[in-house]
Amino acid sequence: MSSLETQKVNVHAKKRRYSNLLTIGKEPTRSQFLTISVAVFVLLLLIWWLATSSGTIKPIFLPGIENVLLRMITLAQNGTLQSDIASSLYRMIIAFTISSLMAIIIGVLAGCYGLFKAIVEPLVDFIRYMPVVAFVPLTILWTGTDDIQKFLVIWIGTFFQQVLMMIDAIKRVPSDFVGLGRTLGLSDRKTLLQIVIPSALPSIWDALRISLGWAWTWLVLAELVASTSGLAIGSSFLNAIFRQIRSSATYSCLVSWGSLLIKLCVQLSMYFSVTTGDVPDGNFDA
Repeated sequence: MSSLETQKVNVHAKKRRYSNLLTIGKEPTRSQFLTISVAVFVLLLLIWWLATSSGTIKPIFLPGIENVLLRMITLAQNGTLQSDIASSLYRMIIAFTISSLMAIIIGVLAGCYGLFKAIVEPLVDFIRYMPVVAFVPLTILWTGTDDIQKFLVIWIGTFFQQVLMMIDAIKRVPSDFVGLGRTLGLSDRKTLLQIVIPSALPSIWDALRISLGWAWTWLVLAELVASTSGLAIGSSFLNAIFRQIRSSATYSCLVSWGSLLIKLCVQLSMYFSVTTGDVPDGNFDA
């Protein structure tokens, strides 16, 4: 077979591999996933560059990508970008940690014991449909405009959703696991600590990973209230009008850091799935 024929065979083989991705249940390889993902971002950047450089979109609505990069470099050189990143991470991590710890404890208790479920679930179901934005004026009255107010806004936006996700994670533990613990003579406390929580750990971690994205979103709302630092400052309404380039630069950093945190959680989730094992769906009533 000639080299030309070999090249044609390789091209057809690659086409078949990518066309197979349109088959239900067919997962891409790591290289395919990386190639497609990078291509999507490159395409979006290319569209951005073409739209701004050709004058189709005026700079007041969307600045050029080169101007955004230069502004980002300037903000990094004078230390503003690092300071804003540190402030945003501090607020988000503190609020998310408090929310997650409370949600895990309350969710586990409500998922295991009927008394706690009757107390918690109706109240959480009622509050979680209230818009977080409506609580912003109240948080200002309650705590002022310092970092505690930011913590509270993020907490309200994530806690009530997390509780229900934790309850669902506990309910996914098969009842046979609990029955086995009782057969072995384990007390309720040991069954909870040695069987239920370890079995629910992958689902709990997935819930935390998903809610981390919500916390990062509510961070933007929290920092719009009387903040002097943080990534959301560069994305505020006034900056979006009068300082569009900085707005786009800081918003890019905001999205990048959020994506980085989510990717880190995905990798840790894969680790937990390997070490703990995926638990099949089931009904658990302790």
